[in-house]
Amino acid sequence: MGRRALPKIDQTLDLSRHFYKVETLPAPWDPVAIFGREAPLEIELGSGKGLFLQNAAMGTPERNFLGVEVAYKYAKFIGHRLAKRGITNAIAVHGDGLKMFREQVPDASLAAVHVYFPDPWWKARHHKRRVMNESFLEDVVRTLQPGGKLHFWTDVKDYFDSALELIAQVTPLVGPLAVPEREAEHDLDFRTHFERRTRLHGEPVYRSEFVKQ
Repeated sequence: MGRRALPKIDQTLDLSRHFYKVETLPAPWDPVAIFGREAPLEIELGSGKGLFLQNAAMGTPERNFLGVEVAYKYAKFIGHRLAKRGITNAIAVHGDGLKMFREQVPDASLAAVHVYFPDPWWKARHHKRRVMNESFLEDVVRTLQPGGKLHFWTDVKDYFDSALELIAQVTPLVGPLAVPEREAEHDLDFRTHFERRTRLHGEPVYRSEFVKQ
């Protein structure tokens, strides 16, 4: 399912507190400089329109959330979404999330990593471009704290099966743990817009959770 056009954003809204580029993140890594406080940090790779960031940040205000999105207009839209609602514990970052994990995120610094509905790269010769690859999974293990979690959801059964097989082969993560589907309480009570669209079309969503011991 392709992406739909984004709603227009208020160009006068100050996004400086909610929208960064990967290259403008503090170096060395310093979440306190971004969020203004110490708190468990969760990162979402590929944030789309930012529904997860919005709902997760509002639902768990005791945690900080960083969402990285490679598409500039989507990352900026997420920043606008967060700023418009005055959400202070979540930010949107534009750039290469794999590179950010590899070069900027320190060891044992994350409470969770979220990967929801990544591009499946359907053609076999393009599978090497998939986010759930060995290098990224090594960075997930490296950056998660003990007890930290990896959440991976997709609507593509082949991708789900191959990713779970790779996780078992190259990481010590415990799982997959079952993630039951729950009924949505309202129209936007879904993990992401992709989950909403998939479920409204009556199609299955494959969910998994892993834990670092």
